[in-house]
Amino acid sequence: MIIDLEKFLASERPFWTELERVLERLANDPYHRPDLAAVQRFHYLYERAAADLGKLTTFASEPDTRRYLEALVARAYGEIHETRDQQHRFAPLKWFFHTFPQTFRRHARAFHFTVLITIAGCLFGGFATWLDPDSRHVTMPFGHDQIKPSERVRREEAGERDHLAGHKASFSTMLMTHNTQVSITTLALGMTWAVGTIIALFYNGVILGAICVDYLADGQGKFLAGWLLPHGSIEIPAILIAGQAGLVLGRALIGWGKRTPLRARMRAISPDLVTLISGVAVMLVWAGFIEAFFSQYHEPVLPYWVKIGFGLVEVVLLTVFLSRSGRETKMTNDE
Repeated sequence: MIIDLEKFLASERPFWTELERVLERLANDPYHRPDLAAVQRFHYLYERAAADLGKLTTFASEPDTRRYLEALVARAYGEIHETRDQQHRFAPLKWFFHTFPQTFRRHARAFHFTVLITIAGCLFGGFATWLDPDSRHVTMPFGHDQIKPSERVRREEAGERDHLAGHKASFSTMLMTHNTQVSITTLALGMTWAVGTIIALFYNGVILGAICVDYLADGQGKFLAGWLLPHGSIEIPAILIAGQAGLVLGRALIGWGKRTPLRARMRAISPDLVTLISGVAVMLVWAGFIEAFFSQYHEPVLPYWVKIGFGLVEVVLLTVFLSRSGRETKMTNDE
């Protein structure tokens, strides 16, 4: 029975930290074989942590500490009863079709927040372009402000220029590299307590909203959909997932009043961050191929309805993949 909770936490936390260090070493070095004394010490720490968890269950005021101990005891239990060769065998397909979507859903609320931030940016950029067309010179990158949408559509459909002739492969590689760098930066900006991530997402929304309003105001909605949907239906969600990871990182740094130490919070989310950004990289590889070899072809080479239909199919498949894939494995939402 615990009489003084604060004294109990202060006296027991060093043992939890020691157990965590042992588990970290075993995870980092799967072929490490501890001697008998180390095994006995590990078993003692495990039993002590399990006993502490039982004592804490009666204290509703310490939910974060209890969850931390539950995870720690579960890791120790798994380490004791594991089969080492099977645990460390990486299965790429299982990771992509199970671990990645499961991790995405575990932090679904952070993703929803990234969507809201991006929509806010889109509205800002769209209204800015609608109210002041000259603002396009500020809100539109990559030379989109240098030519009217109708003029670009006329040239593309007439085949007057093919700026990618002979180097579509290098363009595709450039897109993958650039977009992956943007995604990693969006995640890394989570180190600013997610302020940088929020700004990056909002700015991307401003660009998207400004371009969309510019094309729609010039009567080029069909071209816009046929141009953006094939690659954007994957590329835009990928950037949003990178932002999701950045928000998860920022939330862990802030802690929101949790008593769990910062080091423990960071260690807990690190696997999820790696999974999310790795999944983003896979998505951007696909988006890069589609943008270079499909999105850049317009009527009369490719009918717009084919391109729009292809993009919509991608949206549906991605939605089903992220929301349903891997559901046979029971998960607990930590958001």
